[in-house]
Amino acid sequence: MRGVVWLVLWLFAAFAPARGDEIKLATWNLDWLTTRPPGDPALPPDVAPKRAEDIAALRAIVGRLDADVVAIEEVDGGQAAAAVFPPERYAVFMTQDRVVQRVGFAVRRGLRVIPHPDLAALDVYPPTARTHLRSGADITLDLPCGQLRLLALHLKAGCRSDPLAGSRRPACRVLAEQARVLETWIAARAGADEAFVVIGDFNRRVEADDDFTASLAGAAPLTEATAGRASPCWGGEPFIDRIFLGGAARRWLEPDSLRVLVYHDADRDARRRLSDHCPVSVRLRLGDAR
Repeated sequence: MRGVVWLVLWLFAAFAPARGDEIKLATWNLDWLTTRPPGDPALPPDVAPKRAEDIAALRAIVGRLDADVVAIEEVDGGQAAAAVFPPERYAVFMTQDRVVQRVGFAVRRGLRVIPHPDLAALDVYPPTARTHLRSGADITLDLPCGQLRLLALHLKAGCRSDPLAGSRRPACRVLAEQARVLETWIAARAGADEAFVVIGDFNRRVEADDDFTASLAGAAPLTEATAGRASPCWGGEPFIDRIFLGGAARRWLEPDSLRVLVYHDADRDARRRLSDHCPVSVRLRLGDAR
């Protein structure tokens, strides 16, 4: 992977509180976070629900992360999210999908949130399909400086680096359809002169010449916080948890604020029990939304 700079995690940054003119945004795939019992027919046979001690460890990570807004993926509804994000500190907004691996936001209480309908068009499968893809969670933060539109998503797996154009992989054809849905959403935000962020698990690696990234940037100018970096999560890997900023939000991104909160317990068993993703965050210095 050319032009990649390894991201160094400064541990003290995980504990630094945001100033009053900043917000901290994060994305975190929680790896089949569910309240369903083992053997539930909605779960794959190889998925074991998390134990009480795993939930406690995830709650401790939430405290260390100390983010104002967290885009969350692979979460089986609000009850499961509330087990990790303390309800006295965070309000949870989840999509209304029929799938177990849902997408949503945990938002620090005190921030005003305007929910929007799910971006259900990301489920490009026909209504009669046996399985369905995940919708996007769409909210607006009503901030003192103006409004910030946020879209959390978890895109189709199986096409991490192949060119979308001409690929024979079915997953790449599906991802190309989802890219067109995102292009429409991004163009609408740009047309309305909104500050916006697209954040989540893209299941697509950061590459300098990626046609997926180029297609999104073709809809409106974007700044990608994770561009040119690689993640230290679980020993190092290309980013697939990504953060794109558009409109006025591009100016709000704090330089060098990208962080990955790695787990203290970094053995293979912890990866299986907790999550195969680490929280990825940035800070925004709020300004005029126009």
